[in-house]
Order: sequence, then C-alpha cells, then structure tokens
Amino acid sequence: MTDVLLKIGELAARAQVSPRTVDYYTSLGLLSPAKRTAGNYRLYHPGDIERIHLVQRLEVQGVPLEEIAVALRSTHVDLGAILDRIDEDLRTLQTAAEAASPEVHGLLAAIATRVHSLISVALQIPPDLPLP
Repeated sequence: MTDVLLKIGELAARAQVSPRTVDYYTSLGLLSPAKRTAGNYRLYHPGDIERIHLVQRLEVQGVPLEEIAVALRSTHVDLGAILDRIDEDLRTLQTAAEAASPEVHGLLAAIATRVHSLISVALQIPPDLPLP
C-alpha cells in the first residue's frame, strides 16, 4: 500500500508547525517534496512529519539548521571530522570546568563524563544501522 502524500498545509498541521516553517525547511534542504501536482502543489511523504520533529529536537540542542541539512543530505559521513569537533567541544568544556567555581566544576565534570560515555556507545553502533 502506498503512502498518501500530503499538501504543505496538511503536513504543517500534522507536524504542528506553520506552513512557513515547512517552506523554510524545504528551502534549506531539510525537506524535499515527494512530487508536485498538476497545479504545482508540493506533496510530501507522511514520514516528513518525523523528520520535522527530528530537526526541531536537534535545533533545540543547539545544532544549526545548516549543519542538520548537510547531515541529512550526506550519504557519506566523515567520522573523523565529527570526532574532531566532539574532541574540540570536550576540550572547551574541560577548560570551562577548570575555570569554574567548585559547584559548577563538579557539574561540568559530570557532563563531560556522560558525554564521553555516550560517544563510546555511539562508536559501537554499526554505521549501516537504520535510524528509527
């Protein structure tokens, strides 16, 4: 059975965003219309609702929309570059922890430990594992 494609307004309503947000995400390459109607309406897959929610979650975590778009378009992930960026971010966190008050130092150290743990787990995930 094929998915019923959604017009932009339907997609926006189901994803609980404005049609303008769908337009913006499309212009950045975060979404791609599945096809166009004879009247030139863009049609989207229902799965794009989850993609919108993923983009919003990543954006809340501080990941710029442009980087999200690059990651979503990429078929080849440069793991080395990702690890370099994580390493740089962890060094920044460590520097901040060393300069912070004892209370904040403890909190930042706990965060750094948790991040290291998550990285270790993430590196054990097979690269071809499909995301939910």
